[in-house]
Amino acid sequence: MKNVMDTLRERGFIKQTVYEEELYEKLGKESVPFYIGFDPTADSLHVGHFLQLVAMHHMQEAGHRPIILVGGGTGMIGDPSGRTDMRSMMTRETVQHNVDCFKKQMSKFIRFDGENGAIIVDNADWILGLNYIDFLRDIGAHFSVNEMLRAKCFETRLERGLSFLEFNYMLLQAYDFLVLFRKYGCSLELGGDDQWSNILAGANLIRIKERKPAYAMTFTLLTTSDGRKMGKTAKGALWLDENKTSPYEFYQYWRNTADEDVEKCLRLLTYLPLEEIASLCEHTDERINRAKEVLAFELTKMVHGEEAAKKAESQAKAAFGGGEEGLPTANVPADTATVTDAMLAAGICKSKGEARRLIEQGGVSVGEEKVTDFAMPLPAKEFVLHKGKKVHVKIIVG
Repeated sequence: MKNVMDTLRERGFIKQTVYEEELYEKLGKESVPFYIGFDPTADSLHVGHFLQLVAMHHMQEAGHRPIILVGGGTGMIGDPSGRTDMRSMMTRETVQHNVDCFKKQMSKFIRFDGENGAIIVDNADWILGLNYIDFLRDIGAHFSVNEMLRAKCFETRLERGLSFLEFNYMLLQAYDFLVLFRKYGCSLELGGDDQWSNILAGANLIRIKERKPAYAMTFTLLTTSDGRKMGKTAKGALWLDENKTSPYEFYQYWRNTADEDVEKCLRLLTYLPLEEIASLCEHTDERINRAKEVLAFELTKMVHGEEAAKKAESQAKAAFGGGEEGLPTANVPADTATVTDAMLAAGICKSKGEARRLIEQGGVSVGEEKVTDFAMPLPAKEFVLHKGKKVHVKIIVG
């Protein structure tokens, strides 16, 4: 079987590793339990997790066992990496609810039964009962404050102020790795490249405490060609829960991927063969739109299923092809008088102020007609309303 590191490298996942040759040999000859940590601060995963879910799929298919660690304990502190504020603390009941939601979404990417079936563990099980003095003597003694202060994960927070509460996070994440090594033989931690310092600290701690090999590997972050994080929309994060982000919105997000980002997204986020991806992306003219359609369909199918993907695809084609069949619909009250009122009732805008700005900027159309009057009356009992280039809704009055 092909070494999974070759697969990950060819598709553009790998950013940093430690003891790379040793890890490559180990992954090629034996099943390696590995873990990725997830912060359970919401009841749905989002696009920021997508790349790691696909990486777990590749690892499991190559015979390695996924361990999903949810930070029920560390989530009560909050990871300062890449943040400028402290996270809110959660109850254990909230964490368990969120974990249940995660498992349902993750099961579309990885298996929880059979050989190398994934398991979910909560670090609250071993962190919440720690004796602080014992922990400092056993674990803290192996960390240099000077080295920690140089870590990339603390950089932004040091400028604005880093609490001692959050300063402990690196020690606790390293301790997680040590516990998983002892309980499950887990010798590899994976994660986004913004976690490099924390992951490396855990691998080093195992080598110090257990005198056995442990490894770290980070993945490239899912960003656009100009360095912005993917998965941000006008409404906020792009969620994997259809009640937070509809399959149509999900599809449209990927259908509108920038030309220069399509091939990277196809490599990282789909399971399509590299030869097929190269063929789809060989042209940089209008033919690149076919690659965007394939990207949007494949990702929507992975998250929401084939039926939802086909429906979203037909809705998108109806919107951009000028037809009405298949478009998402919104029912508004019979006494709705103006296009502005319909936008509010349909949830297309959050306020009249937002609607006014959109109209003034030329971003609203009814059918083929641009809306220029804030008080424009409804043109009919049924009509198609366009907000910008991405939102197209059939309005039904009454």
